[in-house]
Amino acid sequence: MAITRKFRTTILQRAESDAAFRRHMLTEAVNELLAGDLAAGKAMLRDYINATITFQQLAKKLKKTDKSVHRMLGPRGNPRADNILEIIKILQVNERVTLRVEAKRAA
Repeated sequence: MAITRKFRTTILQRAESDAAFRRHMLTEAVNELLAGDLAAGKAMLRDYINATITFQQLAKKLKKTDKSVHRMLGPRGNPRADNILEIIKILQVNERVTLRVEAKRAA
């Protein structure tokens, strides 16, 4: 099912007004990346970036073009580890959070 414009607008509006929601968006995006679901993680990062820092500001901080960052995080993009980690670092600073990995024994 395709995501509608109304749904995206609702997400953007909620992210603007709810810091906990923004932190959860970022955390879930990183969790998807760590779980190995690159497509879902990149899609969630795109939503988070659009709702917060914007691609233009992120690209400026990365010293890359916004087109390059869009390609990296696009459905067919294949970002290098150093790029994705730098993006996460910038997003953590922007959100004023520090994410950490916690090991849990598999069930």
